[in-house]
Amino acid sequence: MDGRRRPRTSPTRDKLYTAAVSLIAEKGYSSTSVEEIAERAGVAKGTVYYNFPSKTALFEGLLEHGVGILTTAFTGAAASCEDPLDALDAVVRAELAYIEAYPAFAQLLLSEMWRTNRSWKDTLALLREQVVAVLADVLRAAVARGQLREGLDVGVTASAIFGMTLVVALDWLAFQPDRSLDDVHGTVVELLRGRVGPVAPA
Repeated sequence: MDGRRRPRTSPTRDKLYTAAVSLIAEKGYSSTSVEEIAERAGVAKGTVYYNFPSKTALFEGLLEHGVGILTTAFTGAAASCEDPLDALDAVVRAELAYIEAYPAFAQLLLSEMWRTNRSWKDTLALLREQVVAVLADVLRAAVARGQLREGLDVGVTASAIFGMTLVVALDWLAFQPDRSLDDVHGTVVELLRGRVGPVAPA
């Protein structure tokens, strides 16, 4: 991120994050009150303000917490493979698995990316950049190895892969929940291998 420490976590904060993300995904940020968050978390309203000075601070902490988990998953997936294209497949799988585990947060992330009047827009942009940077590094490594075409715009491609996988995952969970993670991952990888690369042999 921008040099700031990630917010400390605790069982209480985790409960508040879980309550907030589910409520905001259901009702929207503006329609969700601190009282409702406290009630769903099973804590007193004062506990919310003890941990966060405002609802905005709670939401920013929620974004940092959730994207931090996703970034850790991406980084671990990328590091697990020596071959960059295998690493790309692993990162895509990590994103699908994350969204399967945290669908409300993924829905929230997608909706908030389009809002322009929020005080946390800069925070969200920095966090998104942090996640996409992992994908960009993997793509850059594949280009360096000659596995993807030289001159590939890795920034735009990384954003496209992240966004596509996010939408595919939410569509899968909403409309095709009987499909397995392996099945969806295989389809996305097949699409990527056909559209992004690898380069054809000379």
